[in-house]
Amino acid sequence: MLRIENLVFDAWGRRFFDGASVTIPSGSKVGLVGRNGVGKSTLFRLIKGELAALGGEIVVPKSARIGSVDQEHPATPVTLIDTILAADTLREQLNAELETAAPEEMAEIYQRLNAIDADRAPAKAAEILSGLGFSNDDLTRPMAEFSGGWRMRVALAAALFAEPDVLLLDEPTNYLDLEGALWLEARLQKYPNTALIISHDRELLNNSVDTILHLSRGKLDLYSGGYNEFETRRAEKARLQAATRAKQEAERAHLQKFIDRFRAKASKAAQAQSRIKRLAKLEPIAEVVEERVAPFTLPSPSRPLAPPLLQLEGAAVGYDGEPVLRKLNLRLDIDDRIGLLGVNGAGKSTFAKLIAGALPLQAGAMKRETRIKVGWFHQHQIEALDPDDTPLDILRRERPDDSESSRRSRLAQFGLSFDKQDTTVANLSGGERARLLLNLVAMAEPHLLILDEPTNHLDIDSRRALLDALNDYEGAVILITHDRSLIELVADRLWLTADGGIKPFTGDMDDYARFVLDRARMAARGPGQDGNGRAAPADFDARDVLTAEQKAAQEARYAAKKAAKKRRRRGY
Repeated sequence: MLRIENLVFDAWGRRFFDGASVTIPSGSKVGLVGRNGVGKSTLFRLIKGELAALGGEIVVPKSARIGSVDQEHPATPVTLIDTILAADTLREQLNAELETAAPEEMAEIYQRLNAIDADRAPAKAAEILSGLGFSNDDLTRPMAEFSGGWRMRVALAAALFAEPDVLLLDEPTNYLDLEGALWLEARLQKYPNTALIISHDRELLNNSVDTILHLSRGKLDLYSGGYNEFETRRAEKARLQAATRAKQEAERAHLQKFIDRFRAKASKAAQAQSRIKRLAKLEPIAEVVEERVAPFTLPSPSRPLAPPLLQLEGAAVGYDGEPVLRKLNLRLDIDDRIGLLGVNGAGKSTFAKLIAGALPLQAGAMKRETRIKVGWFHQHQIEALDPDDTPLDILRRERPDDSESSRRSRLAQFGLSFDKQDTTVANLSGGERARLLLNLVAMAEPHLLILDEPTNHLDIDSRRALLDALNDYEGAVILITHDRSLIELVADRLWLTADGGIKPFTGDMDDYARFVLDRARMAARGPGQDGNGRAAPADFDARDVLTAEQKAAQEARYAAKKAAKKRRRRGY
């Protein structure tokens, strides 16, 4: 059990926790939520003992092992599978003891190894690695051969394999693709110990946790259920608080009116004194303050173009003469909303570069509307920003003919307050940088928006604001994201990138989630159809496993969802 009592913590000129208390039962799966910057990651550091509280205490059982994923795994010469196996320190210790144990001691050591199911450890490690996107061939590769992003996945795999008593995960889906996020969602449901997960992924918070811990204004409040239940109960709590406050304010006004009228009247003096005491005893009820989220500004194209926006016929694209994607036969129309699926490295970003005009065709043909304007957001833009620039500097270059007041007004619409407009990029949060860039790429009223992982630095409320803006936007959208909710609520069609090609995926996100988990289980057993430990998914059709009635119902459901989204975009 994890217990926090009257926690007080100040740092960097502000108070993060002000008498916060909560008790988390053993075995709970807890989603820690709150606005960016309120102190969620700071709470993790306090739990781990990296920061010292000003007051109160955090109580964790002395024998409890706390595990977290703080940074990417080092680039060592040790193989991937041995790196993961080493994360189970007890198993490693017992195996080391076997090397030097006397014969009479070995039976007890073997018993302890059997108790922790040590023989199954390699299979368990391989299963976790497969779920996070590693192939069977990767298992024997040294850690030094993997990029930083993949070593972050190794660190997550090691934490899941070790199964600490308290697992702390800070935005674990930020360095995963959609397939890895879907697998992690299923894995966390079965995690045997206590887990605290900072996340802005609504699907993960609905499907993988049984409790929501909300951090706001220095306090911690625990709600049972997933994120949807939390939102409902929080809204009801706010409504009751507002009603109670209004009732109390009316009573205060009534008491004060009586006191002012009869305080000086001898015959009413006792009654006036009684009401003065009653007024003093009324505990003030805090006013409900709504945390406003600035909307995203995604202006629709002022002049729609004739369809199609673009069409690919036998197209190939890649780097240095080597194609990554081949035989692309795809058409994009003016109102298409495409969710682009596929594992990391399959070619999704390569396809985005082709459509954005950043990569040339190597073969085939691309018919493209000559007047098309494309807005392209990709996650590396945030890293490429000059740390010494300010939002105002960036907008001056983008809009040299605008007045200074017009630029400041536009930045305010982006959600950047006056003081943030002159703040260097280095001192902006990831969410503020993402918000700036997302609004900038849409500023020219593009006919097509290509969004590659737009939500990585956005909290849940900002993700909802982006969803609303995308559903109001009347151009075409290509969306690459690990945020399942965003795909489900924006995309009308799914395209799957796999085996060097892109094909329509016939099914919805539930079908795809089932397929991803089945593929992970197949890959964990042995090499898949493509020889890399992954089943080849390009020709998968969810309808192949449905009856005629189920197919008809599914098609009707898709049509209804698409019509509802279009009505919402057009303001019906």
